[in-house]
Amino acid sequence: RQRVLGLAENGGPSKTSRYASLATAWLCWSSRSTSTDAALQVAVLSGSTRTDGPPRPILAPRVGSFVKDALVKRGNIVVTHIEASSLTLLEKPEFAFAKSGVPAHLKKMHADLSCADAFVVITPEYNHAPCPGVVNILNHFGSSVFGFKPSAIVSYSAGQWGGTRAAHGLRPILSELGCLPVSAMIHIPHAGQVFDENGDVLDITEQEKWDRYAQRCFSQLEWWGEATKQHKQIVDPTVESPAFQSTPSERNSPAS
Repeated sequence: RQRVLGLAENGGPSKTSRYASLATAWLCWSSRSTSTDAALQVAVLSGSTRTDGPPRPILAPRVGSFVKDALVKRGNIVVTHIEASSLTLLEKPEFAFAKSGVPAHLKKMHADLSCADAFVVITPEYNHAPCPGVVNILNHFGSSVFGFKPSAIVSYSAGQWGGTRAAHGLRPILSELGCLPVSAMIHIPHAGQVFDENGDVLDITEQEKWDRYAQRCFSQLEWWGEATKQHKQIVDPTVESPAFQSTPSERNSPAS
């Protein structure tokens, strides 16, 4: 087969693909311990930047703790937590800097995202839309860090709808970045009445139901995450579908 493991048309290695793959592999290898090499690396992107209400309590820490605990319960997942509050509003995306001039905080976040095998994106619902914080994280980085990896969406609200409209607003954004969302989503209505400050289910009689609900989504994420992780060791997907390097016109059809 052509284009396997970064092979060019003539059967030789594609320099761009080979160097990019080697750089990413080294970056991820150097940031992992040997005990976690085989584990699925999942980056959890928490979108809320709120520190006070009303409404109260602030829900993001409760939902985030529940999500991280549910992922760890699967037994072969290592979680990296990325918070929207660590970024200012977008002025210049990470990929617009010269490599030697990338700010340290963006370099660290780029490394965490690049090393992830899958993503969980958490958002409250603001005005029927995802919160600006989580979109701000996504807009700081290009598809090269997100592409060919699965994602899962978790939404929540203080009211009865559980952020479903915000969740559906995220699906086209994640798809465009190349981290296709799994079909199952997690929606949490009345989140302040569901979880305590540690992310534990307040009504212990409902614990099993919430576990099953979350694991349906995360089982899909783990399945696709393992599948893409393993297949990328056989076929480098960026050879025939490279990230855009200059302008959006690179995606244009020949007739455009």
